[in-house]
Amino acid sequence: MKNKYRILKILVTVGILVFLLSFSLKRFSEKPVSEPKVKLNQTAPSVYFISEKEVSELIKKNNPENKIGTLDIPKLEKKLNDNDFVDSANVYLDLNGTLNIDVKQRVPVFRLQKGGKDFYVDANGVEFPISRNYSFPCLLVSGDVKKEEYQALGNLVDKINKDDFSKKYFIGISKYKDDYSLLTSEGNYKVEIGDLNNIDFKVKGFKTFVEKYMIYQNPEKYKRISVKYENQIVTTLNPYFKENDSVLKAQQKALEKPLAKATGKEDANKTEKKPAVATPTKPKLEEKPKAEPKKQEKPKATPKQDKPKTQQSASPKKEAAKKKTKVVVE
Repeated sequence: MKNKYRILKILVTVGILVFLLSFSLKRFSEKPVSEPKVKLNQTAPSVYFISEKEVSELIKKNNPENKIGTLDIPKLEKKLNDNDFVDSANVYLDLNGTLNIDVKQRVPVFRLQKGGKDFYVDANGVEFPISRNYSFPCLLVSGDVKKEEYQALGNLVDKINKDDFSKKYFIGISKYKDDYSLLTSEGNYKVEIGDLNNIDFKVKGFKTFVEKYMIYQNPEKYKRISVKYENQIVTTLNPYFKENDSVLKAQQKALEKPLAKATGKEDANKTEKKPAVATPTKPKLEEKPKAEPKKQEKPKATPKQDKPKTQQSASPKKEAAKKKTKVVVE
């Protein structure tokens, strides 16, 4: 009997607890949703793509009855995460029935103009559109930048933002074909860096050039300063800068001299080709010695007949001397 009494007592207690729990849950579900607590996690630097008002309006739109029982928290959390300006969102109810929303916004690293489109890129390489209500100050990048280059490009922008010298001089980045160039705030010149490797070394080279040489020059003097080559800096003068006229003219004259020499050599080569055509006819002149023996027969008519031997022995030497001089002249 005692066991049956205990079992009955337990069942009654459980039934009462279930009734009370269901009653409290029903009453809690009928309770209206109070003003939600929206916490926009502020990062460094601060961004304002989404306001607390926009988040509250999104909650009201997804819960028109404004009751806790009809509030779908997973759906609301998914809606917030689908927003282009939201990096992550967390929605939950506390024991008092207060709705809490924590939102972390995306922070742009640079703004990219590509293929006629304009959008932001964050540190994770995620693209998101420009806001109509807020513009974030960041470096402008233009050109055909590939997605796999976003990470390396973000590292370059981060280094520029952390260096006082780079932050002062560089205001943008452009890409032409496969080469990157840094746009400067002084003058109209570009700093050509080539690829995104060895950025620290290249920026250091430009810094050295500015501190030791360029501070004494007019920045309008240059059109391009290239630091993409190893251990050297190549500059291109601005043709529209008046002070560069004398330098550019001297360069043109220096280039014209070797061209004139090259054209002179070509003309000389053309004139030298003419005697080369006549060379095959020269061997015909060597046939003249065949007629010389007729002149050597004159000693036979002289009265002195004892000296023919000496005359005959001297004639071959003269003939040999004549042949040698012909070869030298030719």
